[in-house]
Amino acid sequence: MFIMESMSKKKPRPRRSFTSEFKAEIVELCQRGDRSVRSGREDFDLTETAVREWLKQAERDAGTRTDGLTTSEKDELAQLRRENRRLREDVEILKRATAFFASRRSGELLSVHRGREAGRPHREAGV
Repeated sequence: MFIMESMSKKKPRPRRSFTSEFKAEIVELCQRGDRSVRSGREDFDLTETAVREWLKQAERDAGTRTDGLTTSEKDELAQLRRENRRLREDVEILKRATAFFASRRSGELLSVHRGREAGRPHREAGV
């Protein structure tokens, strides 16, 4: 019972971020054999999972592992996802603008505000 009580009081560690240089130094120490994953974890107050993931990523980047994306591939994927999101937003804006200008030609006023359906007529207050 005492163990369960002490476990519930343990606060989660805040998420930390590390520079790529620091990660590379830890990976190099482990790969050279100067430090084991466990001693590297203890000496630098890291989690074993983090050190193991850094080692795996270094192996992917070096081409000795093929079970995931390299760092450059991850960076490219993130950049492409950002660009894709921006292009989708641009397309949505253009669709709304097209609907707006098409309705002006026909004399019908349409709302182009977010949350309104394209093609739905704008109703003025009291109408």
